[in-house]
Amino acid sequence: MKATTIYDVAKEAGVSIATVSNAINGKGKVSKKKRDEIFKVMERLQYQPSVIASALMGKKTYTIGLLIPDVSNPFFSEIARTVEDLAHSEGYSVIVCSTDNKDDRVEKYIRLLEQKSVDGILIGTGVENADILTQLAEKSLPIVMIAREAVAMPVHSVLTDDFKGGALAAEHLLGGGHRQIAVLSENFKVTSSYERVRGFRFALFEAGIAVEDDSIISCDSSIRDGKRAAAALIRGENRPSAIFCCNDLLAIGALQAAKEAGVRVPEQLSIIGFDDTILSTVTNPALTTVAQPMDQMVKLAFDLLIRSAENTDEIKQRIVMQPELIVRESTSTPAN
Repeated sequence: MKATTIYDVAKEAGVSIATVSNAINGKGKVSKKKRDEIFKVMERLQYQPSVIASALMGKKTYTIGLLIPDVSNPFFSEIARTVEDLAHSEGYSVIVCSTDNKDDRVEKYIRLLEQKSVDGILIGTGVENADILTQLAEKSLPIVMIAREAVAMPVHSVLTDDFKGGALAAEHLLGGGHRQIAVLSENFKVTSSYERVRGFRFALFEAGIAVEDDSIISCDSSIRDGKRAAAALIRGENRPSAIFCCNDLLAIGALQAAKEAGVRVPEQLSIIGFDDTILSTVTNPALTTVAQPMDQMVKLAFDLLIRSAENTDEIKQRIVMQPELIVRESTSTPAN
């Protein structure tokens, strides 16, 4: 079967080859209605423009990259799905890369995305080596950080006020009468977790309560490690009456540890998470958590990325979204 060409699309759509090319590359004065008609013809005829040829000619490839730490974390899988839905509606494809927060993987994926001549990269993963982003920012390839921040870097970023989110969690537990509180954190190299713990400790400090360093446990970002760390706290001499977890995965692990130890949640132990992923609504008891406005963050980050691809000289923006406390069933006043 003969492959469909741009000539076939132009003939079927009743337009010139130049109009089809302009519609594909977002150039010229092609109305939205006409562009949609051309894309419908392309879909019907299963026409695939040559990405390589477009890249060689310096044209848009309508492909973007998305770097996330772990696609198995519901927060980042929800981000990936939202990015893909939004990109698809705008005629873009997405290459999703799971980095496990490891710089060697970040570098490897960035090289791959450059070879694919993507129009821009959304970065939602921690990058320990700032040189990686510095080198990337020096190129003409647009970058937008999402749910992460590149300190002192000239790149757009869209993130939640993690410090305030940590403070909201602390205020909620303080309001419930909790004073013996522990924290399950991700690695402090993850800036979002660092800020959440900083905000949490600050709110407790203002209330005259200190969180000792040995009550803050660094974990891998997984249910299993959350369960391990919480089990150690529950077995300890000074068992806390509440645990603040820096993401929902760690909180679910803590719920599992409590259940296995015969500790009732929330009667004997309150647990609060962060992110408000879909998992927080299906646990038993349902998880109190701090929500990030994920859909709005993705929309803003995507718009910034596409705009940057067309105007590389624009002033870089740092957009900080407000978190929201979602109270469910896993927190209450401490047992006497």
